[in-house]
Amino acid sequence: MKLSLNVRRSLTVFSHYKRSLAYMFSLVFHLIALTLMVVSIYNFVHGLLTDFADIVTLIIRTINTLVISLAMYELGVGVGKEYSTVKKGETIFQNTRRTITRFVGTVCIALVLEALIMIIKYSQLDLAGNLYYPVGIIVACSFLLFALGGFLQLTAHVE
Repeated sequence: MKLSLNVRRSLTVFSHYKRSLAYMFSLVFHLIALTLMVVSIYNFVHGLLTDFADIVTLIIRTINTLVISLAMYELGVGVGKEYSTVKKGETIFQNTRRTITRFVGTVCIALVLEALIMIIKYSQLDLAGNLYYPVGIIVACSFLLFALGGFLQLTAHVE
């Protein structure tokens, strides 16, 4: 009986530690996202006031920074949801599958948005010869999603 009480206490302490770190990392990612958003808006307004002729590049840079900010925000939300709650009856395999799925999904969204921004940027600047970079990113994201689907299929029946 005494051993089980000590085990419960250590699990409770670990759970509080895990939640505290999750909130801390979530807060850090949210602060980075907010900082990037403020810097992006500042750079956009400053660019409009100083050099209005280069509006296309200014808009592309702003969108690029905002996409990175969105990815940081999504990462903060994901960390906050995944690690701050205690789920009863969940195995390590279920937790790993859910965490990997969320992370790979977030990475793929950020990379595809970045590739689309590169396509717009290169087409606006008449740099069609550089389009193989964003195409390579999109192909790599497709492979990453295909690998994620294989991983989820192979681990579907693991308990």
